Amino acid sequence: MHIDFHDETNQVTEKYIDLIQNLISYAAEQEHVTQEAEISINFVDNNEIQIINRNYRQIDRPTDVISFALEESGEGEIKVIGEDIPLVLGDIVISIDKAREQAGDYDHSLERELGFLALHGFLHLLGYDHMNEADEEKMFNRQKELLNGFGLSRE
Repeated sequence: MHIDFHDETNQVTEKYIDLIQNLISYAAEQEHVTQEAEISINFVDNNEIQIINRNYRQIDRPTDVISFALEESGEGEIKVIGEDIPLVLGDIVISIDKAREQAGDYDHSLERELGFLALHGFLHLLGYDHMNEADEEKMFNRQKELLNGFGLSRE
C-alpha cells in the first residue's frame, strides 16, 4: 500500500506518519486490498477542512475527517481496468485541530485519535459507510476490530 502524505500544518511528526502508515497497511492487508493500491492522506487545519466540508457536503463547519473515494462507480459510468494502472482508492483529509480537540474530549492520545481518523477515512474509501444503523454497526465494529488487532485500542 502506497500512502502519499501531505501535511499543510507542519504539525504531524514522523512518529505519527509511521504509525498511520503501519496501521493503514495492516488494515489494507486485513481487508485484502492489493499492495499496489494508493491513497493520499492530507493533514489540514480547521479553516481548510471547513471550506472542504462546506464545498463538498454543504455543511459549513469544521469536521474531523473527510474521504473522497475515486474507485466508486456512479450510475452509467464504465469501470476501466488496466493491468499497469495502480488502484488509486482516493484521498483522506484530516483536521489536526479537530484531532487534538477530540483526543482531549475522549481522554486518549493524539496518536490514537489520528490512527482512528485515518482508519475511519480508509474504511470509507473501501465502501464502508454509516448512513443507516445497520451500516454504522458494521463499519464501527470493523473499525474497532482493526484498531484492537493493530494494538491501538481505547484502553
